[in-house]
This record gives sequence, C-alpha cells and structure tokens, in this order.
Amino acid sequence: MVELSEEQKRDLEAAAFRRLLEHLRERTDVQNIDLMNLAGFCRNCLSNWYLEAAEKAGIPLSKDESREIVYGMPYGEWREKYQTGPTVKIAPDH
Repeated sequence: MVELSEEQKRDLEAAAFRRLLEHLRERTDVQNIDLMNLAGFCRNCLSNWYLEAAEKAGIPLSKDESREIVYGMPYGEWREKYQTGPTVKIAPDH
C-alpha cells in the first residue's frame, strides 16, 4: 500500500468530498429521502457533518451556511427547484 503523508491524505479526502458534492449537485433527481433509505445519509447529513467540523475548528458557520455549501445554493431555493417525493420504494419488511 502507498504511504501517504497526513497532508496528502487530507488533500485527497478533500478532493473526494468536493467530487461527491459536485455529483450530488448534478443529481438533483436523487432525493434526500432516497439517499437516506439506500445509503443511510443525505445532503443534510453532509451539511451537519460540515457544520460539526467547523465548530470543532472554531470556525463560525451557521446551519444555513453549511447547507448552502453542500447544496451549492440556499437550501430553500434547492427545495423549491428540486424536492419531490421519494423515487425509490422500499419493501415494507426492510
């Protein structure tokens, strides 16, 4: 396995996170409820984790600001443009 410095790990993790955000911004057809049902997390979870990291680092950031970072626009605007009902039906026994 390749030995990575802590800085390299951080940079690669940051790049992967930015790519994930880009992917989720492109896939507006995938609803948060679908993400929660299938993956156990959603865009709001990511924004909450971002906010927690900012708080731990002593960076003042609001919940609205962290959501705008994740969604790429104000959360209310995203909801108006893209939020619909769930697109994936989960069987009742799951």
